[in-house]
Amino acid sequence: MATTDFPAEIRALRAKYQSIEQVSDVEGIRKDIEELSEEAGAPDLWDDPAAAQKVTSKLSHRQSALERLETLESRIDDLEVLVELAQDESDEDTLAEAEKELVSLSRSLDQLEIVTLLAGEWDEREAVVTIRSGAGGVDAADFAEMLLRMYLRWAERHGYPTSVLDTSYAEEAGLKSATFEVKAPYAFGTLSVEAGTHRLVRISPFDNQGRRQTSFAAVEVIPLIEQTDVIEVPDNEIRVDVFRSSGPGGQSVNTTDSAVRLTHLPTGTVVSMQNEKSQIQNRAAAMRVLQSRLLLLKKEQEDAEKKAFAGDVKASWGDQMRSYVLNPYQMVKDLRTNHEVGNTSAVFDGEIDDFIDAGIRWRTNNRNDEA
Repeated sequence: MATTDFPAEIRALRAKYQSIEQVSDVEGIRKDIEELSEEAGAPDLWDDPAAAQKVTSKLSHRQSALERLETLESRIDDLEVLVELAQDESDEDTLAEAEKELVSLSRSLDQLEIVTLLAGEWDEREAVVTIRSGAGGVDAADFAEMLLRMYLRWAERHGYPTSVLDTSYAEEAGLKSATFEVKAPYAFGTLSVEAGTHRLVRISPFDNQGRRQTSFAAVEVIPLIEQTDVIEVPDNEIRVDVFRSSGPGGQSVNTTDSAVRLTHLPTGTVVSMQNEKSQIQNRAAAMRVLQSRLLLLKKEQEDAEKKAFAGDVKASWGDQMRSYVLNPYQMVKDLRTNHEVGNTSAVFDGEIDDFIDAGIRWRTNNRNDEA
């Protein structure tokens, strides 16, 4: 068995770390922490709770980013010392420990490198994700519910807070649609590569003849707007409908008309919210998501106008971006990156980081090719 060339591996780790450190702008992070710390120490900070929450959240995020960088640098130093001691004393157990740390460090640097690729205009934002069942009847509705659970489990694995804003249940099983927030920095940049059409192939549990069924679900990911974003939506451009929230099978979960549906008349954009307790809360949540969608729509229109001057550019996303096959074999494959795994149960339980990482790298390469 070949022995690990620790000096070469450690040099490679340092080179990757230095590249990440350069892109991350460590001095800029320190400056941000200093300025945000001053803001957080202001005696009147909590006079405006929303603004205070934004300051403290951003401070915490920047401090975590700096700590992550400094910790990785320290771990590389510690690994180098550990290897020297183990080799001097011919300690095989310590060398085995160093081998494990080398693998762990390499993985941590790869994950941090992915964050440096999230440099889009809104990549730092929190995300609003909507899942809609497509072709495939009850199987598609069930698939939409499977995807909702997959993304919520993924967020739970990372410790990211989530909030389900709206659920529309299908008559027999599953969901017509669901909308939820992921409240974590870079949630939009990370999850935006999940947007597109997902396809499921399996033996339908709803078919008494046990036939194989193909069904589809669409995933939409938009950035959550901030108070500084200017998206004016005049009242005369919105139609407001109120109705009673309901759960599976039409069972009433609210005895008042607290659910709200907003329709933006000029664009036809519709947002429904029913998971808050009051109509006022649901309307506020719906307006926030509506503004987020209109913000993204405005950016897409601006980008389309710019691309018109540059000539025809091929679309970045295909109609089907990922296939989940449960029969006749087990496989999940991303059709853009060709990344695939055979453990479908793990994927549906939220283990999708490798797909997301591959998607971010694929998107970055495509942007570089188009530049």
